Amino acid sequence: MEIHAPVIAAAPESVTELDRLGDEIAELSAHLDAATARLLELIREFDARKGWSGGFRSCAHWLSWRVGLDMGAARERVRVARALETLPRLAEALARGEVSYAKVRAITRVATADTEERLLAVARAGTAAHVERIVRGWRRVDRQAEAEESARQHASRALHVFHDDDGTVVLRGRLAPEVGALLLRALDAARETLYRQGRAASLDTPPTDPAQEAPTMAQQQADALALLVETALHHELDPGAPGERYQVVVHVDAPVLADPEQPGQSVLEDGVHVSYETCARPAPPPQAAFFSSTTE
Repeated sequence: MEIHAPVIAAAPESVTELDRLGDEIAELSAHLDAATARLLELIREFDARKGWSGGFRSCAHWLSWRVGLDMGAARERVRVARALETLPRLAEALARGEVSYAKVRAITRVATADTEERLLAVARAGTAAHVERIVRGWRRVDRQAEAEESARQHASRALHVFHDDDGTVVLRGRLAPEVGALLLRALDAARETLYRQGRAASLDTPPTDPAQEAPTMAQQQADALALLVETALHHELDPGAPGERYQVVVHVDAPVLADPEQPGQSVLEDGVHVSYETCARPAPPPQAAFFSSTTE
């Protein structure tokens, strides 16, 4: 025999009171979401202006200290605040209390300018749990698309190197994003090294030609690349190989080496001509590891 708990019907006055309480909860929640939208705007501006930099590692660390959030929640606030800068419709909906912060937090993990409107419609129509499920499915699709794009980028990697008619070497290539980022960082470091060396030299020796223009950015990039390859060979990319394997040998006629006005030639192994100044220029230690001159 089953015993069921008695069902007590609420009096009409109680139903009205409960409706009023429910409405007040919903209204106050909307106000809290609107306040959260304003809070995220302030966090975004504070983060962009690095207001946290006076002793903290990040804006999230500052929030954890100043507001009392745990680090996970603090990082999420900063992440969502940054994301909403590029998702204006979502930010407006949060500010009007139309969608909750929980839904916005989930959607900002996958939303872009192209998908914002569709995901906002999902947020308005579904519960927070429903939005989370949609976002998880969306992320699985995104991960698959990212993997396919990464494979495509890897397959398209290339570096073409060829000689121009004047003997200069022309480079044209395509690198994966992470490899390109490494190259750009390395070029920055090499340019900075060359700049320091050039500045130190200018302090010791006044310029012979004050009208001489500073190298352009493209020229600086070329100089930086030269320093990178010289340094790479100096540090022996292939330690087991004979030292002369990667040397660049310049063949110079003995009369030219003694006097640039004398007839003769200076060429690389493949017959490409190089100027006497290239042979006579003192080589820094990294370059000396693979660049040598011989007389014939």
